[in-house]
Amino acid sequence: MLGVEEHPDKSLHAIDLPDPEKLTKDFWDMVNNTQKVSVNILSGKDVSTETVDGKHIVVINVPRADRSYNPVYIDGNPLNSYRRNGEGDYKCTDEELKAMYRDASVRTQDMLVLDNFGMDVINAESLRSYRQRMRLSRPGHVWDTLEDGEFLIKLGAAGFGEDGKRHPTSAGLLMFGNEYDIVREYPNFFLDYREEYDDVHRWTDRFISSSGDWSGNVYDFYFRAYNKLQLDLKVPFEMNGGLRVDDTPVHKAIREALANCLVNADYYGRGGVVVIKKHDSVTLSNPGSFRIGIDAAISGGFSDPRNGTMLKMLNMIDIGERAGSGIPNIYRVWHDQNWVEPTITQSFEPDRTTLSLVLSPTIGDKSAIKTGDKLMTKEAKKQFIIDYITEHPMVRTSEIAEIAHLKASRARDYLSELVSEGILVAEGANRNRTYRLKS
Repeated sequence: MLGVEEHPDKSLHAIDLPDPEKLTKDFWDMVNNTQKVSVNILSGKDVSTETVDGKHIVVINVPRADRSYNPVYIDGNPLNSYRRNGEGDYKCTDEELKAMYRDASVRTQDMLVLDNFGMDVINAESLRSYRQRMRLSRPGHVWDTLEDGEFLIKLGAAGFGEDGKRHPTSAGLLMFGNEYDIVREYPNFFLDYREEYDDVHRWTDRFISSSGDWSGNVYDFYFRAYNKLQLDLKVPFEMNGGLRVDDTPVHKAIREALANCLVNADYYGRGGVVVIKKHDSVTLSNPGSFRIGIDAAISGGFSDPRNGTMLKMLNMIDIGERAGSGIPNIYRVWHDQNWVEPTITQSFEPDRTTLSLVLSPTIGDKSAIKTGDKLMTKEAKKQFIIDYITEHPMVRTSEIAEIAHLKASRARDYLSELVSEGILVAEGANRNRTYRLKS
């Protein structure tokens, strides 16, 4: 908003602009100058002159740029790219720029044919298991009689390189490769499943891709993780055709959430895929930001997976959705169960997306805290704190404790976690310590 000032109490006040029409024209001249701005993503409806208390202001709405336009930069230099974080803008890191360029491609990240890898990187047992599952999901499919090499070509797991020979694609390597080969292409590749059932032990069960006692690939991780995630899900007694139905909407939603996490991960990014199961919640976190707005993802109808070929592979064994209905379905199932609404959060430096699912309408004191009369998950509470600090740029622990109805020690724990995650910055020491959004 141009022609508006912000007072210390965060209230906004209009200051009459003498010539809003000229200001608007100057803005359009600037934003359409490619020497100044790399691409204009605004349309006429995004800029308007409004009257507030008899004073003229100019309102500019900056929409989310389509990934094909990113990075958007100024003064002809891609290094002059900035991102919004809370109330501040910060210069993009080299890592963030590389991620934007990868996402800008029309081809999804996993379609690349890896000429420097031979077909021997494919784990034979993983491929055999996948083909067996596909036979059960799609009996009599035309690909069923193909030899493995041709099958992988049809599936998108292999392609022909510049040498005319068959090589795995990125999707093929990630889905069916061995971990020690995958990390040659993706040095940050890491898959981590944990069960955290008490506060005494860091975890009560865990398996990771780098352990060396299994393949460590995405396909095998999916089924290892899902088999553990579904163990404690309640199954009502229901019969269909003389057989008990043991696959509920919650089971399907958990499968969808796990598949979304894996196919939307940026495997070049840091941090790896982390799935954490607790008594009453599941948290799924992956490197990489959403390629569409979170609101659009929740609304559904549009799908833009980072690894589209991997999603196709999962679709062939009846896992995942292509029509953009996966996340809306998760929210619908949770609503139908009268459970705490799922939360999706994004953090930066490095980019990371986290989906938090609470498996109950109310949750225990160790994993929930109360604001007013509403119980909230730990992740939801952290988002509440982030939202509050967005509106109140400099806060103390005592202030957060008061507005969130927390003990000071608990508020301090949440603030410390947000600092370690790179979302907040702490300044000062002891009672003079304040927190602000990282800019």
